[in-house]
Amino acid sequence: MFNEELRHRSFKLTIDVILFLRQIPDNQEHKIIKGQLIRSVSSMAANFRASCTSRSKNEWYSKMCIVVEETDETLFWIEILENLIIQHKDELEKLKEEAQELVKIFSKVRGKVKS
Repeated sequence: MFNEELRHRSFKLTIDVILFLRQIPDNQEHKIIKGQLIRSVSSMAANFRASCTSRSKNEWYSKMCIVVEETDETLFWIEILENLIIQHKDELEKLKEEAQELVKIFSKVRGKVKS
């Protein structure tokens, strides 16, 4: 049940980010940031999904390391946009809060298994 909830949340964050990014104009810098953000958030969701079907504890741990890293990178790109695009502060704040929460959850889960 816990994995299903996190699968849903990571997938939903990916969709929410993509839908939000459709509102942002495509100038040169925005294209780069949007691409990086889509790559990191989708990698986070895909790797968490893969971790749920891992064949060993080591494989799971390896995937979770990627999940934590990609979730933190997602947070980084959201913070970049937050500082560049002032008119979308509220929407970006919601995305940022969810990314922060997922970083904490994924880090804690990964840490418990390692120790």
